[in-house]
Amino acid sequence: MIVFVGRLFAQEVPMDSPDKNLSISCFIDDGRLVYTVGYKGKIILEKSPLGLKTNEGDFTDNLHIVAVNTGKIEKEYQQDRIKTSHVAYHANVLTLTVENADKKRMSVVFQVSDNDIAFRYELPIWGERRSVVVEEEITGYRFPAQTTSFLSNMMTPMTAFARTAPSYESGYRVDAPIAKAKSEYGFVFPALFKIGEDGWALLSETGVSSLYCASHLSEISEDGVFHVAYPQMAQNNGFGSTGAALSLPGVTPWRTITVGGDLQPIIETTIPFDVVEPLYEASKDYTFGKSTWSWIVWQDQSMNWKDQVTYIDLASELGYEFILVDAFWDEQIGYDRMKDLVDYARSKNVDVLLWYNSNGAFNDAPQGPRNKMNTSIVRKKEMKWLQSIGVKGMKVDFLGGDKQETMRLYEDILSDANDYGLMVFFHGATLPRGWERMYPNYVGSEAVLASEMLIFSQHARDNEAFYATLHPFMRNTVGSMEFGGVLLNKYLTKENKDRNKRLTTDAFQLATAVLFQNPVQPFALTPNNLTDVPAFEIDFMKNVPTTWDDTRFIAGYPGKYVVIARRHGETWYVAGVNAEDKALKLTLDVSMLGNKQVTLISDKVDGTTFHSNAQIDKTGKVAVTIQPNGGIVIF
Repeated sequence: MIVFVGRLFAQEVPMDSPDKNLSISCFIDDGRLVYTVGYKGKIILEKSPLGLKTNEGDFTDNLHIVAVNTGKIEKEYQQDRIKTSHVAYHANVLTLTVENADKKRMSVVFQVSDNDIAFRYELPIWGERRSVVVEEEITGYRFPAQTTSFLSNMMTPMTAFARTAPSYESGYRVDAPIAKAKSEYGFVFPALFKIGEDGWALLSETGVSSLYCASHLSEISEDGVFHVAYPQMAQNNGFGSTGAALSLPGVTPWRTITVGGDLQPIIETTIPFDVVEPLYEASKDYTFGKSTWSWIVWQDQSMNWKDQVTYIDLASELGYEFILVDAFWDEQIGYDRMKDLVDYARSKNVDVLLWYNSNGAFNDAPQGPRNKMNTSIVRKKEMKWLQSIGVKGMKVDFLGGDKQETMRLYEDILSDANDYGLMVFFHGATLPRGWERMYPNYVGSEAVLASEMLIFSQHARDNEAFYATLHPFMRNTVGSMEFGGVLLNKYLTKENKDRNKRLTTDAFQLATAVLFQNPVQPFALTPNNLTDVPAFEIDFMKNVPTTWDDTRFIAGYPGKYVVIARRHGETWYVAGVNAEDKALKLTLDVSMLGNKQVTLISDKVDGTTFHSNAQIDKTGKVAVTIQPNGGIVIF
């Protein structure tokens, strides 16, 4: 339905979700377009700004609404590589068209589903103008004063290892009053907020391609608003613009708000994928699974023929589909011998994934191969060689920025790789924004304080459980997260002694294999684990899936504990970890396992991990105890 309105139009324009619980309302306030969000009668967002500034006109002030369009969208789709394989998406659609003082128009499109809001800006052709640069976005989020925040800082550009930041690898501020949400470079998406006792909201974005820059969240302004912020100029060594160049007509990425009275909608949302579509067809049926990975514990010196053969044999023994051969393979194994290594791996029914430096211009990272992914000519030549020797995928590292120029590099790598039947995952990278659906050969990103920091940092080891209880509510709920975990060495060294002592239990580690979702999982198991950990733990790691058909929130609170359930085929896995300093006694509703015989993996008081059989009664309730820094798995 389209309703045209006159210049004096001033009333609020509302839109509800299909179940009527979630609502938005838009209106002009002193010439500015603003919106509010409510859930079950509670205020989630107070009057918050909308608008863009472009080199062809200002859409932040002196606006009036000239048209209102409403409709519906209903679709179902199948999607591998995310938290659920079948999605039914139903939303009500509101399109507001505004006109500025120069009589140029812009629309804001809202899609409101039962727990999610997605909105974007749509820019038409303006007379002879068929191109525009979006310089700034004032989109904002004004939460009620009682709100607390769960945020991760945007890293300072051109810092960290070899000037590779930002790489979305900061820690978290948890349950902090929003008035204290100050950070010079802002905060990364996703960002989680607790609105007192009235509900929860998760902010993020999706649909970022080569046609736009990625964005993040500003620190809170003096008037209490978080704004969408574009990349800092210093990113990527100062190369590339901070805004976005669009061909007209053009659209921005989707801003998303997931809302719930509790945390279930946060864990279970599929909004990053609901509002985007595949950008190209898969060149082949890509297969996913588990991988061994020597670098995480054995480090750079393991990138040699002997150690990689050892890890191929480990993958074969475990029944894993892949081995990830990391940085410096070009020097320490060499191009000539890599074909022989791939052939050996294939003789063991193991496929090879190879590491690459993304470029040599954005940072100082010395690891090779360098300068093989940064131009079309050299990239296609390299990918043709990879395809010819039977390599199945690439890990591309050190991208370090959110500019449109960098988004083009991500997309170019993915698109070219698909032409050669190669999967791609990224490290030292930005948050994936709907990419599992947009790019059929994309299989995940790091973009988190991941397992490598457990090797390098005592702080990360001290806070491993704390961070693990945040990832399912934040980073991992909006996109596949290549964490590289499940460390079963007691000491995180090749010798498994003396230093880098692991502070979490084996049950905790096994639980993260379920808690952390990524379709290709390079696990941190080492050859000695075959004999120095209990056989039931290795059996679990042989059989745990990496792709899921359903995901459900069971219990938890970010920063304290989390329990979720995932289904692969007909088999449910329930996994939980505890970050508190005392044992946690819970009665869980696991109705999906009701009246079934299950296996329980858990910890004794002394931290020793054990397994036992249990019968879940028909009510689906089970009492469990999760030890400090410990975990449970039920399957």
